Amino acid sequence: MPLILLLLAIPVFAREQTDVMVMTNGDRMTCEIKGLDGGVLYVSFDYIDGTTFVDWAKVARVESNQLFIVKTQDGSVYKGRLQTPETSGGRPVRIQVFEASQPQGTIVDRSQIVQMIATSESFFQRFSGDVSFGVTYSKGNQSTQYSLGSHTAYIRQRWTAQANFSSNLSSSTGANASTRNSLGLAVRRLLRWNNWFYEGAGGLLQSSEQGINLQSTVGGGIGRYFKNTNLASISLAAGLAWQNTNYGGSNIVASNQNMAAAMIAAEARLFKFSKTNLDVTATVFPALSDPGRLRFNTDAAYYIKLVGNLKWSMSLYGNWDTRPPPGLHGSDYGTSSGLTWTFGLK
Repeated sequence: MPLILLLLAIPVFAREQTDVMVMTNGDRMTCEIKGLDGGVLYVSFDYIDGTTFVDWAKVARVESNQLFIVKTQDGSVYKGRLQTPETSGGRPVRIQVFEASQPQGTIVDRSQIVQMIATSESFFQRFSGDVSFGVTYSKGNQSTQYSLGSHTAYIRQRWTAQANFSSNLSSSTGANASTRNSLGLAVRRLLRWNNWFYEGAGGLLQSSEQGINLQSTVGGGIGRYFKNTNLASISLAAGLAWQNTNYGGSNIVASNQNMAAAMIAAEARLFKFSKTNLDVTATVFPALSDPGRLRFNTDAAYYIKLVGNLKWSMSLYGNWDTRPPPGLHGSDYGTSSGLTWTFGLK
């Protein structure tokens, strides 16, 4: 899985750099506008190697004949070419999106735009995400910890598909190695009502600490973005899920459990222009087929930009079960840190 995600990140040839960007101080530059996410406008120049990060709040004008998917705070979605109409001094900057169905264009305040994704005929250019790796070693007890993680998103006009993978291994002298591997998949589609969506989700989990050989989860529900700006994105979804868990280990007899549950999922992303960002996800599964039982999963990551697409990351993961099988632990949690390389608009 990590190898597949790395292959998706291989760059392809860029288009011609004929877009125009004008800053609030009057600087005018010809460039290639790649997109906008988290208050950061991603652009590239013929004379600068790599992608440059620009504070969206300091951009006065943009013009591009490339088609962009434009998303706003109220959940509206547009697709078209970009232009900035002339405005008198002191008035809010507005972006005009020329859609095929509306040749006259739709005008949107710049401050209301939270994401812009350049459409592409290349399948691979539609992906964005990151890959993380970390190692911790302690000579005292000869302990070593490895962590590997990745996140990949595929964004279209009204729907998004994403995959998350994480792997953790901890070993020390005189103790059995502890492993945890998880894979999460989700597809989210916007509804007609602004900022409402429905999503389907699935996941696989292996945890030696909890004696879980394999836990499979499928579910779905309806959710809403409660905040969606250039500083934060917060959403909450509720629905139903089904979990099948295969337990095993040296101290217990192998068993298989099925559980129908309600599903409550929260997601928060907080940004600070091109410097730091915090991603947190949490999912609660109150059991319907086993009343009183509760399962809870969470992942959190804090990123600090180092240089270019390279960041330093600190992450937290955890799984809890209030009613595990006899002889097994009800929790598995840990932290890790390492380097993260991002691609696309991540």
